[in-house]
Amino acid sequence: MNNTIPLVDYLVLGAQPHLIARECTGCKARYLDRRNGCAACCGDSFHMVPIPTKGVLRSFTIVWHAAPGVAVPFVAGIVDCAGTWVRANILNVGSDPERVRLGMQVRLTTFSVGLDKDRIEAIGFGFEPTQSGAEDVE
Repeated sequence: MNNTIPLVDYLVLGAQPHLIARECTGCKARYLDRRNGCAACCGDSFHMVPIPTKGVLRSFTIVWHAAPGVAVPFVAGIVDCAGTWVRANILNVGSDPERVRLGMQVRLTTFSVGLDKDRIEAIGFGFEPTQSGAEDVE
């Protein structure tokens, strides 16, 4: 029995974790969440497509105030993964504005969110800088 589950249904776990999107068969718009219809063309047919695990940080903010129990500060960002924009936290970079740069190359990473009473571990995702992420401005 597998003792891990993804925190969101568009995270695929395994040897090579990745994200999947629902792509409209009519206009190719992509969505990470569940959809009954396409917001771009009103189509109602979708298929699943993998999202690249590397991307470019296009926007970010450093969050200093959050709900009780949420550690701050942290970096929230929007990552362009070859045309599919993903909202996620930027991990392993610290929260110093000098270390986070627009255009920074990042890659998908996973982490444990915690265990439930049945010892099933939830796995979340974020993005972290690649080895040369700070220098790879696009």
